[in-house]
Amino acid sequence: MNLNDVHRGIKKYKKRKRLGRGIGSGHGKTCGRGHKGQRSRAGYSVHPTFEGGQMPLVRRIPKRGFNNRWALKVAIVNLADLEKRFDAGEEVNPETLRAKNLAKGRYDVLKVLAEGELTKGLKVAAHRFSRQAAEKIEKAGGEVRVLPGKAPVVKNKMQQKIRP
Repeated sequence: MNLNDVHRGIKKYKKRKRLGRGIGSGHGKTCGRGHKGQRSRAGYSVHPTFEGGQMPLVRRIPKRGFNNRWALKVAIVNLADLEKRFDAGEEVNPETLRAKNLAKGRYDVLKVLAEGELTKGLKVAAHRFSRQAAEKIEKAGGEVRVLPGKAPVVKNKMQQKIRP
């Protein structure tokens, strides 16, 4: 085997299938749809879960529980992480946590939990604190500051007049 034969015939991009361009193209006349039948017709569409009349997998599998699509996404930070990453007297808030890769990604609420011990006095600002976490922070000589959460959407006066 030669090294220059390894990639012979392999192309980076596949050529698109040109349909309805005459019999010589190999995709003329029926354009790869075959003769008659549901899929040969114009405007054909099928539900993504349709399995030819068989009971679809999504209906065979049992469903459990409830997924609240409006639930707030909560980012969690433990006191042990704060102990490792921050020095005494430092300010801990969502921006500094993001800078130190402790609260990554998108979230609505930041919550501090009491996992681990805290020996340094830190000024911690978050949306929520567990009771034990707040006690441990204050016991270590730090400050606990609760940030305001998302403000509720206020309906304008026109909507209130329409639907009293």
